[in-house]
Amino acid sequence: MNPTGPTPPPVPPTIPSAGPPPLGAHPDEQAPIGSVITAVEAILRQPRRVLYQLRQPGAGRVTLAMLGAAIMCSLVYGIVIGSFSGGTQLWAAPVKVAVGLLISAAICLPSLYIFACLSGSTARLSEVVGLVAGLLLLMTILLIGFAPVAWLFSQSTESLLLMGALHLFFWLIATYFGLRFLNAGFVLREDRAGGLKVWMVIVLLVMVQMTTALRPLLGTADTLLPTEKRFFLSHWGECIKHASQAER
Repeated sequence: MNPTGPTPPPVPPTIPSAGPPPLGAHPDEQAPIGSVITAVEAILRQPRRVLYQLRQPGAGRVTLAMLGAAIMCSLVYGIVIGSFSGGTQLWAAPVKVAVGLLISAAICLPSLYIFACLSGSTARLSEVVGLVAGLLLLMTILLIGFAPVAWLFSQSTESLLLMGALHLFFWLIATYFGLRFLNAGFVLREDRAGGLKVWMVIVLLVMVQMTTALRPLLGTADTLLPTEKRFFLSHWGECIKHASQAER
């Protein structure tokens, strides 16, 4: 008998990747989104379903549904903001909030698409637009959730500084979750999108500057829109100064 050599070590079993499954792997993610209500439910309960649908033909309908829902939610929250002062602000504040969000998104959209392309992302422009629409929708839904709290304080205090800080706090929380949704859209594509964090800073600055450009959102003024240009930090500093002087 021929002598046998040493037995080779066993080949270790292949361990499957622990990463998330690809979009569309679950049948629920493939269900179409055809209405505003469905878009709201999907982005809260099944964000992967929204991300999957944005890659399919006819994704424009999903984007329009999310934009429509975001506009309606921003108008409702704007009414809560306007209820602090009443009068003209009951219709002016909702319009300013909705228009400000749309203009901010339109201003920042080109830079987001350029950053994505430079980072090697294969996302189409229509998909990037859909991700921004999802960001706005999730933001405004969360603001609607905070609306009862904001309304309670607006009816029980006359402090302009307190209400401004409260709305800013709610907006920061809503923006955080909106940006997290947008980031997930690139992560699940396995895109690097290295400039995304830079873009997040840009969109934050644009939005806070938009609140100054469309002032007043809280309180009243002689004109519907400001007559002078001002940086948002300068505007906030002046508001804090006036509020401290009024309390003396």
